[in-house]
Amino acid sequence: MQWFNEPEYYRIKNGTLEMDVPAQTDYWRIAHYGFTVDDGPFLYTTVGGEFEAKIKVSGDYKVRFDQAGMMIRQDHENYVKFGIEFVDGKFNISTVVTHRTSDWSVIELKEPVPYLWLKAVRRLDAIELFYSFDDKEYTMMRTLWMQDNCPVMVGPVAACPDGQGFKAKFSDFKVKHLPDQRRVEWLKNNQ
Repeated sequence: MQWFNEPEYYRIKNGTLEMDVPAQTDYWRIAHYGFTVDDGPFLYTTVGGEFEAKIKVSGDYKVRFDQAGMMIRQDHENYVKFGIEFVDGKFNISTVVTHRTSDWSVIELKEPVPYLWLKAVRRLDAIELFYSFDDKEYTMMRTLWMQDNCPVMVGPVAACPDGQGFKAKFSDFKVKHLPDQRRVEWLKNNQ
């Protein structure tokens, strides 16, 4: 794995990444606010084909828009980031999808959560996003388009647009390739 915008302090131990999320960082392009930023810490691996990625996320969120989650990124104009975002004193499950310009959607949580599991499933040109509180029962939150047959960067991401930084923690990050369903069907039909 490698860094895009490596934070000043981070530690990886026993499969857990802890980092100090730098102040005044984010990922956003143009829409609504009129600015573009691309400078939050993002630790990624490059993955091609169809896959499932999962991660467990927690943070010491303090200020509006503090966020930690997972990003799938083709390039600076095409990415999705999703996870926990602290907005107006409440925890939200947040998704930003960017195709040249960004959009944003949130699911407000009734109470704070100590951590959140995130899962993304990429098949052909579609990515499905899920969240879970226990890594057993997952709820789908969004489906989005991303160019197929194009490797993407996948991994933990965090940002602190308005504050002075906070601590974020990521664990149990896994990416597994999915079987080619067309090949499986062909094999099944030709036995």
